[in-house]
Amino acid sequence: MEPEAGTSTSLRNPSQLSWRNLSRNLILAYQSLGVVYGDLSTSPLYVYTSTFVGRLQNHHNEDTIFGAFSLIFWTFTLIPLLKYVVIMLSADDSGEGGTFALYSLLCRHAKFSLLPNQQAADEELSAYKYGPSTQTVASSPLKRFLEKHKRLRTALLLMVLFGASMVIGDGVLTPAISVLSSVSGLQVTERKLTDGVLVVLACVILVGLFALQHCGTHKVAFMFAPIVIIWLVSIFVIGLYNTIYWNPKIVRAILPYYIIKFFRETGKDGWISLGGILLSITGTEAMFADLGHFTALSIRLAFVFLIYPCLVVQYMGQAAYLSKNPSAISRSFYDSIPDSVFWPIFVIATLAAIVGSQAVITATFSIIKQCHALGCFPRVKVVHTSRHIYGQIYIPEINWILMVLCLAITIGFQDTILIGNAYGIACMAVMFVTTCLMALVIVFVWQRSVFLAAAFLLFGFIEGVYLSASFIKVPQGGWVPLVLSCIIMVVMYVWHYGTRKKYNFDLHNKVSLKWLLGLGPSLGIVRVPGIGLIYSELATGVPAIFSHFVTNLPAFHKVLVFVCVKSVPVPYVSPEERYLIGRICPRPYRMYRCIVRYGYKDIQRDNGDFENQLIQSIAEFIQMEAVEPQFSSSESSSLDGRMAVISTRTVQSCSSLIVSEQEDYGLNTTIQSSKSSTLQSLRSAYENENPQIRRRQVRFQLPPNPGMDPSVRDELMDLIQAKEAGVAYIMGHSYVKARRSSSFLKKLVIDIGYSFLRKNCRGPSVALNIPHISLIEVGMIYYV
Repeated sequence: MEPEAGTSTSLRNPSQLSWRNLSRNLILAYQSLGVVYGDLSTSPLYVYTSTFVGRLQNHHNEDTIFGAFSLIFWTFTLIPLLKYVVIMLSADDSGEGGTFALYSLLCRHAKFSLLPNQQAADEELSAYKYGPSTQTVASSPLKRFLEKHKRLRTALLLMVLFGASMVIGDGVLTPAISVLSSVSGLQVTERKLTDGVLVVLACVILVGLFALQHCGTHKVAFMFAPIVIIWLVSIFVIGLYNTIYWNPKIVRAILPYYIIKFFRETGKDGWISLGGILLSITGTEAMFADLGHFTALSIRLAFVFLIYPCLVVQYMGQAAYLSKNPSAISRSFYDSIPDSVFWPIFVIATLAAIVGSQAVITATFSIIKQCHALGCFPRVKVVHTSRHIYGQIYIPEINWILMVLCLAITIGFQDTILIGNAYGIACMAVMFVTTCLMALVIVFVWQRSVFLAAAFLLFGFIEGVYLSASFIKVPQGGWVPLVLSCIIMVVMYVWHYGTRKKYNFDLHNKVSLKWLLGLGPSLGIVRVPGIGLIYSELATGVPAIFSHFVTNLPAFHKVLVFVCVKSVPVPYVSPEERYLIGRICPRPYRMYRCIVRYGYKDIQRDNGDFENQLIQSIAEFIQMEAVEPQFSSSESSSLDGRMAVISTRTVQSCSSLIVSEQEDYGLNTTIQSSKSSTLQSLRSAYENENPQIRRRQVRFQLPPNPGMDPSVRDELMDLIQAKEAGVAYIMGHSYVKARRSSSFLKKLVIDIGYSFLRKNCRGPSVALNIPHISLIEVGMIYYV
């Protein structure tokens, strides 16, 4: 069940409901510690060491250490606390976070979307509405300017793809550096261990970490959360001890005055050191990207009451220790630990560093699911690992690709410093993109002043300063996230470009309805018993695949349904609004259209009930059309008529048809309905090779209603008889090629890039859960 469904719970006992809601958020806050905050909480291991390397080695004194802590404190307060916890978590798209969630919000409130087959009916979805009504607010000049120029909308999409690809790149870098840094601590005690042995050990741990992902976020979080809690409590106690024992004056460094003093003394060297300071907030973006796995309140509770105080006190304690022991900066964290508790803390730190990679892996799954649903990523298998938490997913293909890339980087670099140099660029690039998108959300979605959006862009200015400092490290390993993000962004854009070109070809080569009307109700061919479900991406019109099929095979089913399964830029579509049913051509043609709408967060379950729900929806539409005149006017009945939202109901509550159920342990009932003994034997052989333990068979009958219109009764009877005869799924097996007159770049993108991705991703029949035995594929070449 969706978490949003909980809002419909009866409010008879508000106190009980609020306590249930609070307990649920407390459990989710506990889980978030093992998923969201693993990376952020392990930053004290290397922040001071990374800050004082290079030219800042000549400034190891109390003032610069106080200034470094002041920078860390204010960076940690402004970015994670103020920007993300206070502001960004309020910009969720019905519980979903990340760059694509912001992009979908923008597409719903302005014409920024480049997605095909969008309709005006999609704007009537309940989940489509967000904030104030856009109809009552005049369109701003900025909005009209962005909507007018397609290049600007393309640039906006490229920026979103860049931010998403940086998150995916983080999913490669974070496990590599976390695991390698954790096992490298063994050299402190066992100096005989070589780098090769450590790399092999790190690779073994990485394989085990990615192998755990199939258990799901829920189980992984419960396993990892206790480690992070023990780690946070430990570093809080050690930080508090060091602050009191070594230098209580460090509390004064909270004042921004010490930042000014820091830059006055260090100058350009201090600016370069910002590349180390920003490592204190790596993993912050996971709070927003992983929002779909938890709730905003649970993430806020965990951060405010545990993460923030523990990390601030730990950074303060390290600074207090270093102010009296500046020579220990190269190993600041472990040297600041009292000898009596060194080994327990070392073990906990090693485990916590391994857990740190979980946050970005989870965020990567969420981002790719959103990219795929919005048409910007090839089809992959998405496994929902929790029945109760709607957004918790696992993607097998991506999991193993991440594992291979992590192993390649670990073996290739074998150095945490080089991998760490890539950290800053990837982290700040994602944050900068998020800030720019959020500024647009403030103007177009929240409909606030442009000046308020400009004030929010001050976060972007801060992030830009950090980003400029981290670019110094591009030659020393910083190029890794740039290369990875460019490759991922090319894959995303090629898929999106090819998908749009293929859709445009279908749109411009639709079958003329006048031609269909001229053929008559028989369409000039033999109409055989059964239902033909013709799948197409078109939301209007008859696709070219239909004429291609009819031209080569002069027979078609008595009832034809053109099915369009599409994604809309909303997180979820309620079952009551999922189906849009309409009619194509007049009633004797028995041709219908069904549009099935899913949000980027929806589950497309293979429950085997799609055919039954479709028959019920069409039957309800037929009766609705007979009662409501707007669906049966002469104009709409002769052309592509109006469509109606048909609520999906359970079989028992269907009022249009009488439904009976039975359990079938053997052959399909469609075998007995077929007069062909050959077909019966073929289906029998298929059933023997693919045995089903138990299937529910649904049979429809007309209700005893003497007052029913005879034409409506005949149409419903034809629909029932066609269902009894069997259902066939007709789908185009397309080959997309560039025209001969196309440019070399377009031929490269379509003929090589897009074709390669289509051949190596999951087929549309698999993604749509179409039964293989009933599938008919029609080959077509698309010259785009």
